[in-house]
Amino acid sequence: MEKKRILVVDDEVGFTRMVRLNLEQTGVYEVREVNEGKAALPTARTFKPDLILLDVVMPDIDGGDVAASIQQDPILKKVPVIFVTAVVRKREAGSAGMVSGGALFLAKPIGIVELIEAIESAIGKPKPAA
Repeated sequence: MEKKRILVVDDEVGFTRMVRLNLEQTGVYEVREVNEGKAALPTARTFKPDLILLDVVMPDIDGGDVAASIQQDPILKKVPVIFVTAVVRKREAGSAGMVSGGALFLAKPIGIVELIEAIESAIGKPKPAA
């Protein structure tokens, strides 16, 4: 089975590590962590993710600006982006997240089951090897 590639962009090292470990433990995801917004675009170009999990509020560059750069990049423009942020509260977003401007926003803290459901909704379930 070919693993789905997930790029996690968040300035909180503990968060990106936790997401990477939990997703990789499933055996169906290959995850790369980036802890600076400005490193997201060059990393995405080389890693070629199937999906990007992106924080909104980061010290070096806003997640919205990162997403705009991704959407303007000819190589990356079709890669889905899910925002994972503390800016949106659980009661506002609900367990399935909130869509705003065509983008899905998930509220932190987020459980791994909710996160995997959002990922699968965006890119489909990984298919087992034949």
